[in-house]
Parts: sequence; C-alpha cells; structure tokens
Amino acid sequence: MHQQGCGKLAEENKVTFDNVPVSNEEGKKDKETKQEIQNIKELGKSTISNKRGNIHCLTIIGQIEGHIVLPPQNKTTKYEHIIPQLVAIEENDDIDGLLLILNTVGGDVEAGLAIAEMVASMSKPTVSLVLGGGHSIGVPMAVATNYSFIAPSATMTIHPLRLSGMIIGVPQTYEYFDRMQERVVQFVSKNSNITKEDFRKLMLKTGELANDVGTILFGEEAVKHGLIAQLGGLSESLDKLYELILAYRQKHRIYNEQNSERGELQ
Repeated sequence: MHQQGCGKLAEENKVTFDNVPVSNEEGKKDKETKQEIQNIKELGKSTISNKRGNIHCLTIIGQIEGHIVLPPQNKTTKYEHIIPQLVAIEENDDIDGLLLILNTVGGDVEAGLAIAEMVASMSKPTVSLVLGGGHSIGVPMAVATNYSFIAPSATMTIHPLRLSGMIIGVPQTYEYFDRMQERVVQFVSKNSNITKEDFRKLMLKTGELANDVGTILFGEEAVKHGLIAQLGGLSESLDKLYELILAYRQKHRIYNEQNSERGELQ
C-alpha cells in the first residue's frame, strides 16, 4: 500500500513536454534553455558561467532606436530593451562583468548617449568589442566601458550630428545643435584617451567622406588616436574582462575584511 502511494506521488510529480514524461528538475532546465534561446533571439543577450566568473554578453547591432519607431525592415537595438538589462546586470549578484559587443551604424543620439552613460556609471567590470563597425553614436558606447577593443578590420565613423525632420532656420537651432554635439565630444574625451580638440578635428574633417564631413577610422587608426584602448578580438576581450573581474573581487574582499575588522573593534 505504501509503495503504491509513493509510486502515485512520483507519477504526479512529473510534467510533460510534447507527451514525453519529464521530471520537475529536467523540465526547469528545459524551460531555462528555451528562455536563454529566446533572449538571444529577441534581445541579443546571453550569460556565460564558468569558474573565472559569470559574464553577461550584450550586443548593440544595427541602428539605435530611440523615441521614434523605425521601419520593421531595419535591424535595430531598442534602448527600452537595453536600459533595463543594464540595471539588472548591475544589481544581480550572480553576474560579475559585462561584455558589450558593437556592430552598429549609429542612430538616435539621445538614446545612444543614455545607454553610454548607463554603461559608464556601472560599478561592475565592463569591456567593449567593436566588430564590423561602431559608427556615429556607437562611438560613445564603445568608449563607455572600463576597457575597449576593436577588431583590425572594423571601422568607426566620426561625424557631426545630423538632424532629421523639420529644421527651423533661426540662430537658436544652431545653438541647440552645437550644445548637443558638445555633449558627445565631452563624453568621448572623458571616457577615452583622445582630447576634445583631436576629436573635433576628426569630426569636422572634409574630403574623406562622400558628400559629408567627418572621418573613417580603421581599427589600428582608432587605437593610435586614443579612441580605443587596444586591437583585439573575442579572446583578448574575454581575457581582459576576467582580469578586471579578478581585480574587482580582490578589491571587494579587502574592503569587506576591513569593515569586518572595524566592526569587531567596535
């Protein structure tokens, strides 16, 4: 009688997927795997766990979508998806660092700066990797991390801000435009090794872009100008991030030990 009761309980403690009996633990793992795949497909994010640290990988691809919804055929990164993820990464004790991978043409200036400011203000170790391109407002996002890499074949386009929609031909329009552009210049110079003057020169250079003003920098040139810290790829980026994670852990361990000693003395 007891054995029958246990057998019935065990049978009830199973869930089924596609008519195949699965235990609760297996079902949970299956759901987590499906959710991870869905996150990669929908939000371009994934989490890597190993003994060196748990890394959250976040991708910025296509065009940065801000307040205006872009056409459905455009490949976009929506800032309302990215900002909550950055908050979650900062607050999640299970995540040790952020790997930011960029291949973007730019997009909404305020949305791009908002993402860049969020990344720059994170306390956890962060590393960026520019693959393909980190153009326009992608430049502040690339330099917002603790350390930045760029692939040798990748490029970065630096140009003045462009305004879409109706433009009112008054001096105030130019002043607003100039002040907005200065925000980008200040952020980039603050978070990289390029000076404001050099960045403005690159931004206002003529003759390099067809029908436009600006500069295209290849990987090695971006490093020479001090915009990006180092040439490299995925392996170098991960090694650097693990190095920063180790230093971060040691710093916090020392801090916690000191606080513990103070508490004991009191």
